[in-house]
Amino acid sequence: MIKKLLQFSLGNKFAIFLMVVLVVLGGVYASAKLKLELLPNVQNPVISVTTTMPGATPQSTQDEISSKIDNQVRSLAYVKNVKTQSIQNASIVTVEYENNTDMDKAEEQLKKEIDKIKFKDEVGQPELRRNSMDAFPVLAYSFSNKENDLKKVTKVLNEQLIPKLQTVDGVQNAQLNGQTNREITLKFKQNELEKYGLTADDVENYLKTATRTTPLGLFQFGDKDKSIVVDGQYQSVDAFKNINIPLTLAGGQGQSQSQSDNKQNSAMSDVNQASPQQNSKASAPNNISGMPTAKLGDLADITVGDVRTSISKTNGKDAVNLQITKAQDANTVQVAKDVQRKIDTFVDENKDFNVTKTMDTAKPVEKSLYTMVEKASLGTIVAIIVILLFLRNIRTTAISIISIPLSLLMALIALKLSDVSLNILTLGALTVAIGRVIDDSIVVVENIYRRLTDSEEQLKGENLIISATTEVFKPIMSSTLVTIIVFLPLVFVSGSVGEMFRPFALAIAFSLLASLLVSITLVPALAATLFKKGVKRRNKQHQEGLGVVSTTYKKVLHWSLNHKWIVIILSTLILVVTIVFGGPRLGTSFISAGDDKFLAITYTPKPGETEQAVLNHAKDVEKYLKQKKHVKTIQYSVGGSSPVDPTGSTNSMAIMVEYDNDTPNFDVEADKVIKHADGFKHPGEWKNQDLGTGAGNKSVEVTVKGPSMDAIKSTVKDIEQKMKQVKGLANVKSDLSQTYDQYEIKVDQNKAAENGISASQLAMHLNENLPEKTVTTVKENGKTVDVKVKQNKQTDWSEDKLNNITLKKPTGGTIKLGNIATLVKTTTPSKLTQEQGDYATTVSAKVTNKDVGGTTRQVMSKINNLDKPNNVKVNIGGASDDINNAMTQLAFAMLAAIIIVYLILVITFKGGLAPFTILFSLPFTVIGVIIALLITGETISVPSLIGMLMLIGIVVTNAIVLIDRVINNEQQGMEMKEALIEAGGTRIRPILMTAIATIGALVPLLFGQDSSILISKGLAATVIGGLISSTLLTLVVVPVIYEILFTLKKRFTKR
Repeated sequence: MIKKLLQFSLGNKFAIFLMVVLVVLGGVYASAKLKLELLPNVQNPVISVTTTMPGATPQSTQDEISSKIDNQVRSLAYVKNVKTQSIQNASIVTVEYENNTDMDKAEEQLKKEIDKIKFKDEVGQPELRRNSMDAFPVLAYSFSNKENDLKKVTKVLNEQLIPKLQTVDGVQNAQLNGQTNREITLKFKQNELEKYGLTADDVENYLKTATRTTPLGLFQFGDKDKSIVVDGQYQSVDAFKNINIPLTLAGGQGQSQSQSDNKQNSAMSDVNQASPQQNSKASAPNNISGMPTAKLGDLADITVGDVRTSISKTNGKDAVNLQITKAQDANTVQVAKDVQRKIDTFVDENKDFNVTKTMDTAKPVEKSLYTMVEKASLGTIVAIIVILLFLRNIRTTAISIISIPLSLLMALIALKLSDVSLNILTLGALTVAIGRVIDDSIVVVENIYRRLTDSEEQLKGENLIISATTEVFKPIMSSTLVTIIVFLPLVFVSGSVGEMFRPFALAIAFSLLASLLVSITLVPALAATLFKKGVKRRNKQHQEGLGVVSTTYKKVLHWSLNHKWIVIILSTLILVVTIVFGGPRLGTSFISAGDDKFLAITYTPKPGETEQAVLNHAKDVEKYLKQKKHVKTIQYSVGGSSPVDPTGSTNSMAIMVEYDNDTPNFDVEADKVIKHADGFKHPGEWKNQDLGTGAGNKSVEVTVKGPSMDAIKSTVKDIEQKMKQVKGLANVKSDLSQTYDQYEIKVDQNKAAENGISASQLAMHLNENLPEKTVTTVKENGKTVDVKVKQNKQTDWSEDKLNNITLKKPTGGTIKLGNIATLVKTTTPSKLTQEQGDYATTVSAKVTNKDVGGTTRQVMSKINNLDKPNNVKVNIGGASDDINNAMTQLAFAMLAAIIIVYLILVITFKGGLAPFTILFSLPFTVIGVIIALLITGETISVPSLIGMLMLIGIVVTNAIVLIDRVINNEQQGMEMKEALIEAGGTRIRPILMTAIATIGALVPLLFGQDSSILISKGLAATVIGGLISSTLLTLVVVPVIYEILFTLKKRFTKR
C-alpha cells in the first residue's frame, strides 16, 4: 500500500503541489476563523440555584428555601451531589451531576422540579446558573458625565448603549452596577392605618392580589383556541395612587392565608367597577357598591424617584459600571472588538461622557496568543538551524522543514472542523509539535540522502526514493502512532483536566498525523525533484563516519556493551539518587498562575456590616492602591449582583485594578494587596479572584460533616487550632467562627395575654425596621417600575431603646416591651451548609507558598490523629483536592499509555521482547524531569504531568528508530554486537536531530511574563529535561539491555 501511495505521489507531482497550495489557503482561512480564547471553556456538570429572601436569617433561608429545594431535586436522574448554603437574605443550592450528563436537559428538568415548590411570597424567583468560565465578565467599562448626573448616565446607557450591545453577536449579557433605578416608594402612615383599622400587611396583600397578572389558558372561539390573560397592572402612577383599598380587610391579622385571600377576592369583586382614575383628596372613607374604601394615597406617602441600589466608583469618583459577559461559544477577542466599536460610536455621539475601560480579558488573550506565536516562530528557526547543522545541505534542510508549516496548517484546518478554539493550550501543543512534526520528514530525507550518497547503492532515481522511504515507513508510522496514542487515555480523564487538555491532545494528534502524511507524499516528491540530477556519492567509510560525535558515540557504545553491568548499576544509581534527593524538593500545584497586569479583588462582608462600613473598607484599600507607582485604574462596586455574589443580597464589594504593562514582580502583587487589606482587620474576607481559570486556587479546605451542627462544633474547633500550627498557612477560619450577633425577643405569653398583646402584634409594631420589599409593579411611560414598601428606619438602636418601646393596649393605655418580653443576645453562624442531608462546615486557609500539595500533607498529618465522634466525617479539599484528583487520573492515564504503547510495539515488531527493551528508555526521563523542574523553579503540576505523558511517546520513538535498525541488521546476518554498533552509528544523526530540534523549539517556552506561561513553562521544562536525559541514556542503556535480554533468550531457547 505504501509503495502505491509513493508511486502516485512521484507520478503526480504537480497534483501534490496543487494540494499543498489548497492546504496553505485552507490553513490561513482556518486560522483567521478559529475562535480565540485564553483557555478552553470548561463546562463542569454543576448548576447553582440562587434564591433571595430579604431580611431572612441563615436558619430561615435554610428552612424556607434550601431544604425544600434539596428535598425536591436530590433524587433526580444523574444527580451526583446536592450542597446547600444558607446565608443572610439568600440560599445557594449547588447541584452536581455525573460526568457526560446532557446539561441542557438537566437544567430544563431541574427548573421544572423547582417550579413545583411553593415558596412564601417574600421569596424571590430562583435563578439557575451553570458553572462555567463564561460566567465571569470579559469586559468592564466605567461611565460618568461632566455633570456627574448618574440618573442621566443610567438613562442614556439603558436607552442608547445596552440595546446596541445586546445585538452584538456573542454578547450574553450587559449588566450595570452603580446605576439608578426608577422606583415607586410606599411609606405607610401608621395613624391613618389605625384610623381605618388596617395594617400594612392588609394593604400589601391586597395590592399583590389586585394587581396580579393571571394567565387563564386557552379558550375556544369558534374553530380556534385563543389564550386569555387577566392583567391587573396599573398603567400609570396616578391611577396607582388612587387605588381604593376595601376597609373590609381590617382585622385580617391572624387569619389564615386562604381566609385573607378569600376576603381580598371578595373585596375586589365589590370594587371592580371603581375607576382607578378617581382622585379624591378626602381622608374620609369612600363608599363603592355599598362598601367603604380608602384611597392608597391617603394611607401612605407615595413618591416616585430614581434610587441607586449599588455603588460604583472609578478612581475615587462616582460612576456607573458596565460588565459584559459572552456566550459560551463566542470568540472572546472578536466579542471585545465588536463591543469596543459600539462603545466608540457611543462616545462619539455623547461627547460629555467619560468612559474608562476597567477590565479587558481579551487583551491578555491576544497578548498570550501572539506571544505563543512568537515563541513558535523562534522555535521553528532554532529547529531549522539544528537541521541545517546536522544535514549540512540546503536542499535536504529545505525538504525537511517544509513539513513544519504544512503540518501546522493542516492541524489548524482539522481544529476548525472539530470546533476547537485557538488558545494557549492548543497553541502550546502546536509549539511543542514543531520539534516532532519534522521528525518523520528528517528520517525519510536522511535515509534518502544517505542512500543517494552511498557509492555502493544499486538503485537510482525514483526507485531509490521509493525503496528508501519504504525502508523507514514502519518505524516512522509506529513512532507517530505511539506519540499520538499516549494521549488516548485523556479521553477518559474526567473533570476540568480532561476538558482542558483534550483540545491539547487533538492539536498534537492532528499535527503528527499531518506530518506523517507529508513525509510519505510531499517529501519524496520534493526529493525526486530537487535531487533529479543526483548528488555526489561517498564511500561507505565516509558515509558511516559522521564526524566526532558519531565516532565518540560508537566508542562509548562499544565500551558499554563490554561493561554492561557497570552501565546498568551506574544509570540505576543516578536515577535513584535523583529521585531520593530531588523528588522531595519538588512542590505540587494545580496550574501555575499567569501574569496579566490585572487584579480582581473581592470583599465578602461579615453579616450585619452596613453598606457604609463596606464603603469605608473600599476607601482604605483604594488609598493604599493610589500610592502604588504602577497602578493605572481603580474601580470598585458595592452591592448588586456579580459572579462573586450572584444573589446580590449582601453588601459585597469588587475592586478591579489595572497595572502598567511594565509592572515588575507582578506575580506577587495580589498577595501584597490582600496582605495589606487584611492588615486593616476588616471583619469580612478579602480574596483575589482568578476570573475562572482556576490557576490562582491556593487554598486548603477541610470539610467536616455530621448529623447536626452541635455534633461537629468541637471537631471544627480542634481542626482550626491544628491548622493554625502549620507553617505556610494564613487566614485560618471556619464557617462556625464567622458569626453575627442576634437578639431574640422572648415573649412572656402570660404577661402579654394579660395586656391583650400578641407576639404577632409586637412583630407588627417593629415592622418598620424590616427590609424594603417589592409588592407589585406599575407602568410608567410604557416601562415597568417596581413598587417598594419602605419605612423610616431607626439606626441608633440599643437594648435600652428596645426594652422601652411603648406598645398600645387594646383596652387603653400603654406598656413597655421590657415588661412583657425579655431580650436575649445570641450569635448565629453566618452560613449554614448541608450536603446530602448532613450538616457541613468548612475550615479554610490560604497557602502562602508554592507547594500547595506539601502544605496540605502537613495539614493531613495534623488532623489524621484527631479524636472525633464516629458520626462525624472529615475530608480535605480546596486546591489539594484538585491536585490529587488531577494527578491520580493522569497517573492512571500514563500507566494506560505505557500499556497501549507496548501493545502497538508488540504488533509492530511481532514479538514482546524488543518492545520490552524499548520501554527501558522511559524510567530515565525522570532524571531530567526532576532536575529541569528544580532549575526552573516549577512544581509538579498538571502541565508537567501532561509533559511526562508526552515524553512517553517522544522517548519511545527514538528507541524505536534505533531498535528497528538493529533488527534489520540482524536479519541481514550481522552479529548482535555489530548490529547494535552499526545501528547506533547510522541512527545517531536522526535521533540527535529530532531530540535537539524538539528541545530548541521548546526553549522559548521557558521564558515569559504573561499568561502564556500558565501552561507552557512547566510542560516545556518537563519535556526538555526528560528528553535530554532519556536521549543520552537511551543511546547507551537500551542497546545494553537489548543485548542482555536477547542473549538470555538465546540461552533459554537452546535449552
